[in-house]
Amino acid sequence: MASQQQGRKISEQVSEQEKKELDKRAAEGETVVPGGTRGKSLEAQERLAEGRSKGGQTRREQLGTEGYKEMGKKGGLSTEEKSGGERAEEEGIPIDESKYSNKTSKAYEDK
Repeated sequence: MASQQQGRKISEQVSEQEKKELDKRAAEGETVVPGGTRGKSLEAQERLAEGRSKGGQTRREQLGTEGYKEMGKKGGLSTEEKSGGERAEEEGIPIDESKYSNKTSKAYEDK
């Protein structure tokens, strides 16, 4: 039962009164759904969160688990001042970019 509820949207799990309150808070700029940043309504935030999740899953499928982890390692090093690649280079952290190339990106490189 718990796994079923996790897959459901917040709007399906709360009362009409709670929906109105969450919608109001979202309209005021508050993030009321994890991953729903910048959505101006409860429904918009749910859609944004779902899209981000699906995008990440698709990327992991394209790159494979090892490539996805390697890409995350580089992204985790990024700051406002420097990209992850710049920091990795400065700090001598090896990043194997060949692990996160896929058929699609190689097709673009050939053009």
